[in-house]
Amino acid sequence: MSSDSTGASTGTSDSTGASTGTRDSTGASAGATDSAGFWESHYAGMDAQWGTKPNVVLADVVTALAPAPGGAGRALDLGCGHGGDALWLASLGWDVTAVDVSATALGRVAAGADAAGLADRVHPSRHDLARSFPDGTFELVTASYFHTPVEIPREQVLRRAARAVAPGGLLVLVEHASLAPWSWRDGHEDVRFPTPDDVLASLRLGDGWRTERCHAPRRLATGPGGETATVTDNVIAVRRGEPA
Repeated sequence: MSSDSTGASTGTSDSTGASTGTRDSTGASAGATDSAGFWESHYAGMDAQWGTKPNVVLADVVTALAPAPGGAGRALDLGCGHGGDALWLASLGWDVTAVDVSATALGRVAAGADAAGLADRVHPSRHDLARSFPDGTFELVTASYFHTPVEIPREQVLRRAARAVAPGGLLVLVEHASLAPWSWRDGHEDVRFPTPDDVLASLRLGDGWRTERCHAPRRLATGPGGETATVTDNVIAVRRGEPA
């Protein structure tokens, strides 16, 4: 998970083996063909402290739309990477299933949860999301920078994420809508990013959902080498309706 800056985790591996942060957003391959192998190598060579802060964009949306649960609110963090989002959600009282394809990343999530006294509320779960998905439904499902240089059925995974949202629950997607100077390019400089409306339409939600956020705000991001740049994110938050 390569945090992009500002505490915003741009690389919460998407758990299909996809890092949520540093792909060229076209889906272009960076030469990897195996999610588990690619992301295991990625995290093995990464500072264990990188990406341990919550994504600031996600935190803003969740704070506004999904205040801390009073009891047993369940959250699902797809592509949790080093667990910045998962640990933050658990600190608010959420019971979090933290999903990634990398065993190394999940081991660090477990260690971080233990150190923070959150081990009872953070449940690391290894999935290649192209092949398997956690059981059950959740009041909050999040995916931050769910991009990857590895070929995956990304739209299908996100539709499955929507189906995992419980009635009254919230799906929050935070995605790249521009290339940062430190992003993987794989020879692609002229990249067309989908609009927030494109992303929303790709979910094929149907009736019974309310759009809470669908926009592309800009912010100052900090890369892994400390460099800064203004970037654009797609932010989509949708709520499943309660049964009649």
